[in-house]
Amino acid sequence: MGKIVTKICISLIVAIAFGGCSKYQKIRRSADWKVKYEAAIKYYEEKDYFRSGELLEEILPIIKGTEEAELGNFYYAYSYYHQGQFILSSHYFNTFVEVYSRSQYAMEASYMHAYSLYKQSPESSLDQTSTYEALTALQSFINKYPGSDYAKEADKIIDELQVKLEKKAYNNALLYYKIRRYKAAIVAFNNFKKDYPDSQYQEEIAYKLVQTHYDLAKVSISSKQEERFRNAIEDYQVFLEKYPNSEFLKDAETIYADSIEELSKFAALNN
Repeated sequence: MGKIVTKICISLIVAIAFGGCSKYQKIRRSADWKVKYEAAIKYYEEKDYFRSGELLEEILPIIKGTEEAELGNFYYAYSYYHQGQFILSSHYFNTFVEVYSRSQYAMEASYMHAYSLYKQSPESSLDQTSTYEALTALQSFINKYPGSDYAKEADKIIDELQVKLEKKAYNNALLYYKIRRYKAAIVAFNNFKKDYPDSQYQEEIAYKLVQTHYDLAKVSISSKQEERFRNAIEDYQVFLEKYPNSEFLKDAETIYADSIEELSKFAALNN
């Protein structure tokens, strides 16, 4: 008896699914764009974003300039967003804003363009081109709609993306040091200090400059060493003044003492 009931249930599910597909295919074959438009809106409201998007794609070129086109294009952009196709949703939200700049949906579409770019932003170890694009779009939105609720959310996202870029810059600078590209590391550390003055990594970066100048001096030809040991000492003095109680202080003092000793050798040679 249980098997019979199961078979009946499966048959009903298949029949319903087939009926739904049959109905959808009938709508797609229709020559009446209004039939497709109304079905697309209904599918969208039922959260069937794939079918909604398919139908809208067919009729949007036909209904261009009509009253229905505005909502149709807005839903079309959202249909991609809800399917996780953020490259396409960012494009179509941006297109909507360009075409319907005075629409009641323009502000939301502008935000969703920026938000779709944000959704494309990868983890900090990967290329951050889309992150920069998202930051530009979010800031542009805030400048245009500073008092909107979306602006508050945009501010929060900007902070999140800035942290991601900060971590990317920090890791890149450390990588240069780890692979012993000391000159590149020094440039990266200095750029980090300038670009992220409030970063939690500022103390460590200040110490890393001392360490990197010292390590560079140690592997340099003799004619370059004196100047580079002096750079290490100068960075140590800056570090000490700003972080007198640093966890890195003991190591920095060792580097400072050794640099002083190296300079004394050059002084002896010059006398």
